[in-house]
Amino acid sequence: MSGVFAVTTRTVPTGTVLAFAGELDSGTAPAAHGAMTKLSLNAGDQLVVDLAGLEFCDSSGITVLVSAHNLARGAGAGFALAAVSRQLGRTLDILGLTGLFATYPTADDASAAWSPAGSREDGVV
Repeated sequence: MSGVFAVTTRTVPTGTVLAFAGELDSGTAPAAHGAMTKLSLNAGDQLVVDLAGLEFCDSSGITVLVSAHNLARGAGAGFALAAVSRQLGRTLDILGLTGLFATYPTADDASAAWSPAGSREDGVV
């Protein structure tokens, strides 16, 4: 089903924003993983995955999100999702993953809320 997919990254004072746009599925997940391997995360940073441009996400995409979370936590960084669609939020809830991800309406909101000293071990702020 792979359609148009784009990955962009930007550095913000709290860390990195990784934005996915288009369709995140089995055909585009390798590109998402490839972008993640190029990230430079430091302890105390926050990785925000911005989903504002995401139109579709299948199980391969969910795996990408979990991998991004694990990458951040492995580096001692925080993790948050931004602009989670209603449909994706429902899917994450059904899968029991809502407790894994801190979520915010926008990437800017996630960055504004980040406090490495005040974050909990599970990554939820």
